This record gives sequence, structure tokens and C-alpha cells, in this order.
Amino acid sequence: MNTSPDHVDSREDLAAFVRALHRSHTEQGHSWENADLAGFLEALAAWIDDADGWHSNAGRNLPASGDWSFFARALQAATAYE
Repeated sequence: MNTSPDHVDSREDLAAFVRALHRSHTEQGHSWENADLAGFLEALAAWIDDADGWHSNAGRNLPASGDWSFFARALQAATAYE
């Protein structure tokens, strides 16, 4: 499986990508800048706030559309889903 976010084109790809992140954290979490949940979520929010700047600096266009509510529902559901 390719673990690049640039190759996430479906719900299944997203689930596989999240699983790869989980494996990475399990195996190498000590080397992550934001290894605990609080730091990870804060960094996630900060990156989302600055996504236009990141895309601009990377020479990319911020996608004009996306199902942001799907991602928000997924994050919320993970607080209780087994």
C-alpha cells in the first residue's frame, strides 16, 4: 500500500491510510512531533487552518471542494466507535 496522502482517492484508500498512520505510530510514535492525542489533534486543527498556505508553499491548489463534514463525522464517531 502506498502511504502517500496524494494517493487517497476513495473511502477505502482513506481507511487504509489511517491504518498506516496507526501502524507508524505504534512502531515509531516516539519519533512523531505530535505523538500524543492532544498534540496530534491540535496540530491537525492548526494545519487545517493553514491548509491554503501549505498548498501555496507546495505549489499546489487547495481543493475547491471536499466533504469536510464526512471527515468531521469520522473524527467524532471515532470517540465512541468500537
